[in-house]
Amino acid sequence: MASYHLSVKTVKRSAGRSATAAAAYRHAARIVCEREGRVHDYRAKSGVEASLLILPDQAPAWAEDRQALWNAAEAREGRRDSVVAREWELALPAELDGEGRRVLVTRFAAELVGRYGVAADVAIHAPHREGDQRNWHAHVLTTTRALGPEGLTDKTKVLDAKATGGPEIAHMRERWASLQNHALERAGHESRVDHRSLVHQREAALAHGDELAAEQLDRPAEAKLGPAVSAVERRESRAAEAEGRAYEPVTERGAQVHEARAARSLLAELARVREALREEVRQRAEAARETYAHAREEGADRISAGLAALRAAAQRQGIGHEQGREREAARDSIKERLARLRESGPERAHGADAGSIEEQLARLRGRGEGRGTGQESTAEAARKSEPRQEHGLSDMRERLERLLEQENRRTHESIRERLDEALGRAKPAAREGPAHEQEHEREALRRGPSHGWGL
Repeated sequence: MASYHLSVKTVKRSAGRSATAAAAYRHAARIVCEREGRVHDYRAKSGVEASLLILPDQAPAWAEDRQALWNAAEAREGRRDSVVAREWELALPAELDGEGRRVLVTRFAAELVGRYGVAADVAIHAPHREGDQRNWHAHVLTTTRALGPEGLTDKTKVLDAKATGGPEIAHMRERWASLQNHALERAGHESRVDHRSLVHQREAALAHGDELAAEQLDRPAEAKLGPAVSAVERRESRAAEAEGRAYEPVTERGAQVHEARAARSLLAELARVREALREEVRQRAEAARETYAHAREEGADRISAGLAALRAAAQRQGIGHEQGREREAARDSIKERLARLRESGPERAHGADAGSIEEQLARLRGRGEGRGTGQESTAEAARKSEPRQEHGLSDMRERLERLLEQENRRTHESIRERLDEALGRAKPAAREGPAHEQEHEREALRRGPSHGWGL
């Protein structure tokens, strides 16, 4: 699944860095630094998938040479604490192929060049052979001055000033997310990225009435494992795969992250089941509405048209029987995974890290049940879960099962409401036929779909 990352860093002389060394390292190249009189040679470095320079339209010809460009950037700055370059570090979607990644990064770099008038030096890096093989990323090194026909000129103060730098970075973060999502859509992938914080994403979900998505987002940011812990967990994962056994985290932080991801996966699966239910409700209501309208156009009275609509909806249920079985299997899978998570929970509890998870679980349960006055603090709710880890995972299981039941109930209510709207609430008209048949049809309409063809 695609993940979002964009960070902006500066290359400062005060930190002992230079633009020439930064460019040489990122491109696995050899660059002579004229200011320092040093040779930066990183040609033995591997993993650089692509290198390209993107320049403004009026850039001089000499700027097309990487060594000349970054030596000019160094020569243009005279202070000992000068910022000589700016780096934009980007995570690339692993779903895209090599050409897709190159086009995506080129478009982003071209926007930087067009917006700020700078030169952009792009290096696309492949994942490390011992690391996560989804970790495709790019480094875009830009000059801190605009590049024109006469060379490097004015500083890009809009990025340097406190008043404008933050909004500018925020704008480019949004543009990077938009470009990634457009590239993923064009490539036929459903995954998307979001540049907003979890808090802002949750607020947007609540504003749209999507409580389940808001639940998924109501969590702290995932803990960063770091290179050492990541390496340990990767080795254990490969060993488990080779030995044909289930992977179990071996570090404290790895267990915390693994458990948090498992919980999010369950919520995401529940969201997919919910969307499938909503789509079935929509299809049934549409079939009933169209059948009712057609029957009325053919001269049928309201009862006859209504019964025809009910039969059409029931037939739609038969058509979706296979999808229904798939949803039931998905629900069973959710319950089984929750049971496994609950059983393994106590073994994975690790002090304060586990406590933070328990606090969130207790908060979710308290909000879902609406108990008391809602004034209990998160810490107080967490203290009431005993034993902490086992009880917390039980809470999550109960919470997800309640959500499943709520979706079923809402589905029935939605079906009834839509059919009522489609069929109308006019009094039944008299129709020909034996009296017991008329009464039977009236009773069928009165009961609605929940008795005859509910989920």
